[in-house]
Amino acid sequence: MTSASTSDRRALVVRGGWDGHVPEAATDLFIPFLDQHGFQVTVHDDLDVYTDAETLAATDLIVQCWTMGTITGDQLGGLRTAVQNGTGLAGWHGGIADSFRASSDYLHLVGGQFATHPALPVDQRPGGEADNYLTHTIHITDDHPVVAGIEDFELTTEQYWVLTDDLIDVHATTTHPAREDQPWHREVTCPAVWTRQWGAGRIFVATPGHSVDVLEHPSVRTIVERGLLWAAR
Repeated sequence: MTSASTSDRRALVVRGGWDGHVPEAATDLFIPFLDQHGFQVTVHDDLDVYTDAETLAATDLIVQCWTMGTITGDQLGGLRTAVQNGTGLAGWHGGIADSFRASSDYLHLVGGQFATHPALPVDQRPGGEADNYLTHTIHITDDHPVVAGIEDFELTTEQYWVLTDDLIDVHATTTHPAREDQPWHREVTCPAVWTRQWGAGRIFVATPGHSVDVLEHPSVRTIVERGLLWAAR
């Protein structure tokens, strides 16, 4: 699917994987925004486009929404090469931070990996997905263009605990409290928004975004939209 545009800037939306993160509905939120900012948008529902070196070289931004799943060596090699050569890579929540768990080279590219989202205490769980919806604060830590002017804000949704490296630039964090019902004994602060330079390319990750309503939160949506523009070549 291609959305018409008069610009020669190109964005590639790659979506699929676990259905629980509604990859089609989630990415559809942002395609009109990309249109409005002069991108010709093409959507792919499989990963084979990552093996198309000519297409990736002509792509200014990859928006990936692919939770879990597997990626072949050729697919990953094409993605890594494209980003290193200047194609931007951006995404949110499990669509970028919980993709391709078995691939250490993918984790090295993105700089962070979902580890868990702690659940509510047992006696407070209503049942279903909501067992994992914790009220927590996203704390803005600097004035990077992706988060500039945004105040700290509160969400009630999955709170991602991520494992990251020191090459990422962190722009927002969230803190997991120490609780008597959990095995950790002090607060743990994790990145919630980060960027990364990889060769000539830019990478943007936001961990909020489990569902469409979270992505529609004004602060989350602003951060994601700015992140898409920042990451683009």
